[in-house]
Amino acid sequence: MPRMTKLLLQLQAAADRRHGHGGGLGLGFGPGPGRRHPLTPRHASAAGRFAPACLALCLLALAAAATTLAVALTLHRQGPDPAAGPGGSPRGFSVVINTWRRHALLRRSVAHYAACAGVEAVHVVWSEPRPPPEPLRRGVLINGTRRGTVRFEINEADSLNNRFRPIRGLATDAVFSVDDDLIVPCSTLRFAFDVWQSAPSAMVGFVPRMHWLADPRGSTKEYRYGSWWSVWWTGTYSMVLSKASFFHRQYLDLYTNQMLPSIRNYVNENRNCEDIAMSFLVANATGAPPIWVQGRIFEIGVGGISSLKGHGLQRSRCLNTFAAMYGHMPLVVTTVKAVDSRTSWFW
Repeated sequence: MPRMTKLLLQLQAAADRRHGHGGGLGLGFGPGPGRRHPLTPRHASAAGRFAPACLALCLLALAAAATTLAVALTLHRQGPDPAAGPGGSPRGFSVVINTWRRHALLRRSVAHYAACAGVEAVHVVWSEPRPPPEPLRRGVLINGTRRGTVRFEINEADSLNNRFRPIRGLATDAVFSVDDDLIVPCSTLRFAFDVWQSAPSAMVGFVPRMHWLADPRGSTKEYRYGSWWSVWWTGTYSMVLSKASFFHRQYLDLYTNQMLPSIRNYVNENRNCEDIAMSFLVANATGAPPIWVQGRIFEIGVGGISSLKGHGLQRSRCLNTFAAMYGHMPLVVTTVKAVDSRTSWFW
């Protein structure tokens, strides 16, 4: 910021000299002590008079935006770091694909993510009653660009909690959790990984959601689930869903072995909200918000839990139930969004 301030002052000084405003202080909004502004000729253009101030204001706005993002990332880095553990690799990340009876989509997803730079391994979370059919297993392994990069994680019981079970032999600290029907372009995925590396205790993802007070003026705190449209309208969010997000591998252990068992039981009984449970867990551990990464993602499937009738109401019940179990609302609201300025005109 000192360099930015110096640059602004130099620009304003040059503008003052050009227009005869010697001795002005600050950004040209008033004369210096004991000085008066010279009369401006009537034929001087308005654009000429106000261009220096507009330029200074634009530069200040850009500096403020950059500082806001830097401060947010710094808060994440300074926050509690449950991620410090041995055995992790900073070189890349592991992709964990949650799948359920969509074998064709699984083949496409594995083929895509195994080919992305930075992916050390692809783990398929398998919760179907029968083991993976041999043709599917062979097809998935063949689609992997490198032998040994794809592995099935077989679970005996069908549970949405399985997607957050610790994985033996996981080689990286960074985990990218994704559904089998979502494709994130490799370049976008790499950018999100870079963002996560700047804040490894945070959840970093592409699907933001929000919790809202049902009655902000009421005495009781009851929450309702805010879908994508509420995020789009307000620019405010407090969760990034695990259907496409990065987080540290130690959250897998926290979720499975240290989180309240009543929360996992609730997920099993209602077959929903494991992603909200993970958002609560991370927010409670860090006291910090997640980070939404702007980027295009592609849904290659149809249907799913989110398309069922009453989905929003059920998610609202999850918010209120989990908040009661924690004894408070741990989710942290934010408006920060990470944008790759190399690929965006408006950032």
